[in-house]
Amino acid sequence: MSTIDVTEDTFEATVSEGTVFVDAWASWCGPCRQFAPVYEKVSEAHPDVTFAKLDTEANQGLAAALEIQAIPTLMAFRDGILVFRNAGALPEAAFADLVDQVKALDMDEVRRQIEQQQAGE
Repeated sequence: MSTIDVTEDTFEATVSEGTVFVDAWASWCGPCRQFAPVYEKVSEAHPDVTFAKLDTEANQGLAAALEIQAIPTLMAFRDGILVFRNAGALPEAAFADLVDQVKALDMDEVRRQIEQQQAGE
């Protein structure tokens, strides 16, 4: 699957189901432009995963709500749960490995850890 664009209107619905990666970027950002072909290439190798691009300039409210302070910022969601977030571009091999790791997560265990964390607060 190639990448899709997400906006303030489509973000929640996009990340709520399945495995979704979100690349927060801006057109003026050099590292964002360098990471774009890597993001696209890895997306083509994983048709079972959604790869979304969030233009932080066009969606400033959403970027602020997500507390994006540096770009590119890469986020990964599984079933609506944020499981990875990192500012900065990744090399292709590292990104491909990350996709495999996120796909392999035991989401029952992730939910259990979240419940434990929330119970301790």
